[in-house]
Amino acid sequence: MQRKPVVVLISGSGSNLQALLDWSHRADSHYEIVGVLSNRPEAYGLTRAKQAGVPVAVVDHTLFDSRESFDAALVEQIDLWKPEWVVLAGFMRILTPVFTDHYLGRAVNIHPSLLPKYRGLHTHRRALEAGDAEHGLSIHFVTSELDGGPIICQQAVPVEGQDTEESLQKKVHAQEHLTYPRVVEALARGLIRYCPPHACLHDTPLQKPLDLEALDALLADSPAAVG
Repeated sequence: MQRKPVVVLISGSGSNLQALLDWSHRADSHYEIVGVLSNRPEAYGLTRAKQAGVPVAVVDHTLFDSRESFDAALVEQIDLWKPEWVVLAGFMRILTPVFTDHYLGRAVNIHPSLLPKYRGLHTHRRALEAGDAEHGLSIHFVTSELDGGPIICQQAVPVEGQDTEESLQKKVHAQEHLTYPRVVEALARGLIRYCPPHACLHDTPLQKPLDLEALDALLADSPAAVG
């Protein structure tokens, strides 16, 4: 089995990166992480990658005078690793078409809300302020529209009366660490793909986003499906 090369982009602690690394070390994983890139040199996720023996790079956004020049440098570094998939895992930069067009259909992002609700920042606070009964995460293909690409997966968590911004974030993080590796695994097996303007499962547009239960069923039903 030839595993699919994946590059992961991070900006911070890299907890989702760790979940992706852990899955990639499984004997039945169809992907391997061939590089980790951060826009912040102090990001702890770089340490996680080094401890796992994965090559790392830093492209510091503060050294560039435009988003486009930064994105061009990103693309140059990422392409050195020749990935099939680019996975944004807490990468806190707004990307321009220099990046999004280059990787269209090959890049995915995880966002801490049930999109289209709460694009952008401070999603947990906004969910609490709105009095939402549930919150959650979305995993979507990256397009030029901020947090607006076709959604692959959503996983909800309940919002309870005693929840704070911190406790809600912990709930969502726990689900992120379960769902993201499964989505990347499904991509690596060729089970999910981008068919504009949709995310497709087995060449059929998804009628609704997958959740954790559906992802587990999909992977169990297609153990040897390699793209």
